[in-house]
Amino acid sequence: MTDQGTSRRMTMIEAINDALDVMMERDPAVVIMGEDVGYFGGVFRATAGLQKKYGKTRVFDTPISECGIIGVAVGMGAYGLRPVPEIQFADYIYPGLDQLVSEAARLRYRSAGEFIAPLTVRSPFGGGIFGGQTHSQSPEALFTHVAGLKTVIPSNPHDAKGLLIAAIEDNDPVIFFEPKRIYNGPFTGAYDKPVEPWSKHPDSEVPEGHYTVPLGKARVVREGEAVTVLAYGTMVHVAHAVCIDKGVDAEVIDLRTLVPLDIATIRESVRKTGRCMIVHEATRTGGFGAELSALVQEHCFYELEVPIERVTGFDTPYPHSLEWAYFPGAVRIGEALDRICKD
Repeated sequence: MTDQGTSRRMTMIEAINDALDVMMERDPAVVIMGEDVGYFGGVFRATAGLQKKYGKTRVFDTPISECGIIGVAVGMGAYGLRPVPEIQFADYIYPGLDQLVSEAARLRYRSAGEFIAPLTVRSPFGGGIFGGQTHSQSPEALFTHVAGLKTVIPSNPHDAKGLLIAAIEDNDPVIFFEPKRIYNGPFTGAYDKPVEPWSKHPDSEVPEGHYTVPLGKARVVREGEAVTVLAYGTMVHVAHAVCIDKGVDAEVIDLRTLVPLDIATIRESVRKTGRCMIVHEATRTGGFGAELSALVQEHCFYELEVPIERVTGFDTPYPHSLEWAYFPGAVRIGEALDRICKD
């Protein structure tokens, strides 16, 4: 869904910046707030140039107070604005949890629809950049547990722009996690090889102007018959690369949004392949992969030929010196594929 016919190559950072620019131009109710998002343009430059273009009342810096950032955004949403607060790293979103869980997620329900909280919380998340335990966490499962919140995770520039526009236009609060490892290029998990830029990837072709990628609709990245691979964010690229390297006829599905979840696409694929592997970077226990595994078992029990495989991070803080042992890379994904496809 787009109102323009032209497109151009973008990185994910550029696509996110473009989405914000499009929405600020279309809707004066859209405001951006967060630590260093104004004059500096954000630590990853996702908001670069927007304060100069739209002024300090619509793009402004905040104190270092995540609770305050989210609390003010909830009030703005109830007042009629569409705030897009940035939490500089997902690792620091926890002080804002009470405002998100107790206020933003419940405002529409509590007020019987009289008030809404149409805020979109942007935050870089995930590892692969040697950020250590305080700059590498993947807390997405915490938010999928909260009724009233939507959780979105793009894997490429095209989807990043379309999903972000859809999130800002949505009347419910949305948590928009951006995989920072792939801000400037896709990542196959080969950390010891040069990174390819987005300009060489087909999903870097981003339409100009306004368009949306609907929330709750997964994308089949690669069709296959042998096994269904469910992933999101950075792990879409890693899992896809491993399947190709091993010559496995896998159907790779990019979930795009965790809540709402496109269970129909998952169900159709698993019923076809009879096998399912789930890949995510977050810790294993209570990770979103556990919910996916339960849903696949519930919807596809009689079609499953082997147990579901989960390849995830470990139940430890994200290590710095052993980052690539923690990261679900080619070795662990490859071993899981061998187990699930051996018969």
